[in-house]
Amino acid sequence: MFDTLIPTTLVGSYPQPAWLVDKEKLLGSGPPRVRMRDVWRVSEDLLEEAQDDATLTALHDQERAGIDIVSDGEIRRESYFNRFANALDGIDLETPGIVPSRNGRPTQVPRVVGPIRRCKPVQVRDVAFLRAQTDQPIKITIPGAFTMAKLALDEHYSDQEALIMAYADALNEEVRELKDAGADVIQIDEPYMQANPIEAEKFGVAAIDRALDGIEGPTVVHLCFGYAYVVKGKKPEGYSFLPQLDACRADAISIEAAQPKLDPVILEKLPSKKVLFGVIDLGTEDVETPELVAERLRGALKHIPAERLIAAPDCGMKYLPRDVAFGKLQALVQGAAIIRNEIN
Repeated sequence: MFDTLIPTTLVGSYPQPAWLVDKEKLLGSGPPRVRMRDVWRVSEDLLEEAQDDATLTALHDQERAGIDIVSDGEIRRESYFNRFANALDGIDLETPGIVPSRNGRPTQVPRVVGPIRRCKPVQVRDVAFLRAQTDQPIKITIPGAFTMAKLALDEHYSDQEALIMAYADALNEEVRELKDAGADVIQIDEPYMQANPIEAEKFGVAAIDRALDGIEGPTVVHLCFGYAYVVKGKKPEGYSFLPQLDACRADAISIEAAQPKLDPVILEKLPSKKVLFGVIDLGTEDVETPELVAERLRGALKHIPAERLIAAPDCGMKYLPRDVAFGKLQALVQGAAIIRNEIN
């Protein structure tokens, strides 16, 4: 998967077509943590076929732009979180709970009323469908156990570690089948580790390791400060939980760097990991020039070797206009190519 020097990949989402998703409802609510069925413009009996078609569009854009490791763009999801988290046993889907979001806003979340268990495959068909459409390496993303536990109201375990590890066991079952279905790369999204460093210090690495136990092939853990559309204004200039991840099972760590203007010296805190380095700022609709992307990659290369560097956007591109997202993908690819040519 990482055979190409400084390969390019999406971090997660790609813009969903307006004919598929009601953008006003989606943008007005913030990322949903419970099901949001009314966001889909297509009737339930036609939804899977429509999502297949939209996934092909996202794949086609990535291939046209020249992305090395392609994904499904998370087209089938209302948010990065809720497709998997709300498909598990032990959740009351009819009466959600309320917990504070990262910015302190009361947020509807799954309410845990029984043992968390994976009763059926959730994203396995997504991978099988994508695998059948392309010969390129493919990546699938899935929410991490720590983040799922932080975005749940626990009325069953009354023990944070037990809840996190129950989610990790369910995640591990799914990841094993995602690999069997043809996923080359598995990415676990753990943004809430950054937001909750004290608990992450206690349980974060163990949760990742439990979720990835026995998983062969490239794996990634993604951290970020939140969608640029949702987290407006100045972002932190450093991560409160990052060096600890050098000890986890994952091969690579994905970090947001462009919008927060992260000092790339922090990459030295991950001496054994590959890094998906965010060089595309999703807080602006201005499309980067390839040279700006190359400049950001040069900054990273002062601190890690090219063999450990992967070029990526900061986070998911869900909230951007599609033409802007596509332009940013082209800049990502062209900027990485500039650096490859300089090295070679």
